[in-house]
Amino acid sequence: MALDGTTLVYGGLLVVAVGLVLSYVLLLLWTPPPILTHTSELSYLSANNPKEPLPLPKLEDPATVELSVIVPAFNETERLPAMLEATVSYLEGEGWQNLATTTSTAKTTGSSSRPNEKGNGSAKKLKRPSSGLKRTFEIIIVDDGSTDSTSSAALLLARSKYPKTDIKIVTLEKNIGKGGAVRHGMLHAGGQGLLMADADGASRIEDLASLWSHMNTILDKDGRAAVVGSRAHLVKTEAVVKRSLLRNILMYGLHTILRIVGVGHIRDTQCGFKLFSRSAAQQIFPSQHLPTWIFDVELLLIAKALRIAVGEVPVEWHEVAGSKLNVVTASIQMLRDLLIVRLNMVVGRWKAGEGPGVTLAAKAEKSD
Repeated sequence: MALDGTTLVYGGLLVVAVGLVLSYVLLLLWTPPPILTHTSELSYLSANNPKEPLPLPKLEDPATVELSVIVPAFNETERLPAMLEATVSYLEGEGWQNLATTTSTAKTTGSSSRPNEKGNGSAKKLKRPSSGLKRTFEIIIVDDGSTDSTSSAALLLARSKYPKTDIKIVTLEKNIGKGGAVRHGMLHAGGQGLLMADADGASRIEDLASLWSHMNTILDKDGRAAVVGSRAHLVKTEAVVKRSLLRNILMYGLHTILRIVGVGHIRDTQCGFKLFSRSAAQQIFPSQHLPTWIFDVELLLIAKALRIAVGEVPVEWHEVAGSKLNVVTASIQMLRDLLIVRLNMVVGRWKAGEGPGVTLAAKAEKSD
């Protein structure tokens, strides 16, 4: 018996409705739970206080130093010492201390309602100390639930080699992912500028000067801007050509997907060397939901939604042995997480600028 047109229409609508309901259910199931913060994670140890934890600052409070360097670390006892030595040496040396806030020639690739590609006399600038005063900084090492002695090794380095340097060691109770560790450090940083830098030292800390100078050319009148380090200029160089075939396939596949989800204007979203002004960080990081390694894309989508200008500056980079990334697993997780973040933003479950910020585990348990 032939079906009439009305039956086919209703049948089609029913299939679509069921598909939408199933898709929403899958979205709810795949969406990661809120990133919870334990009370012990709200304090830090340092060279001056190796046994008695001190309270961490809060991102919403006024800045206390010029620069915060956030270092996510998971089982990094071998790679952290070299990175820390290079970072402290540069920040305490003439290169950083004498850096002038000059105009950068780097390209601005971001989106903003008030772009300042040519500078703007009314825009805020990241302040630097008066002549004769040292530029202040802090290094926040966030141990992402390591199974080795990363925290104790970092504390030993701070006490033995850098006793006069402001190095804070924060230990998360369990491993939540690189994105979660970076978010935690950012939400408790005191800098005017907040830099995320990987513990392997693959990016040169000296390139901070380029990011800092360029940021001052794109800050809007509210002091908001972000600058990402980019390895796009290295695509055809030995540094990338010698990477494994799987890693290069992942890189090109990711670029294609990023164009689809809306951040194709950034040529390198995954470089672990990004600088945020305090005003921008105050709006971006409380809204971050993904704790996984693709969190960078969520940050850029949030910045785009908030019309925060994002600059992209070439940086030097070299691959360092000891990566914890499983390419196959990461590829599958990447596809799922990109879909999750985009759909949650489209349906309005995740809204830029309206994130939960710090959610204490004890309070979350009580509400359940």
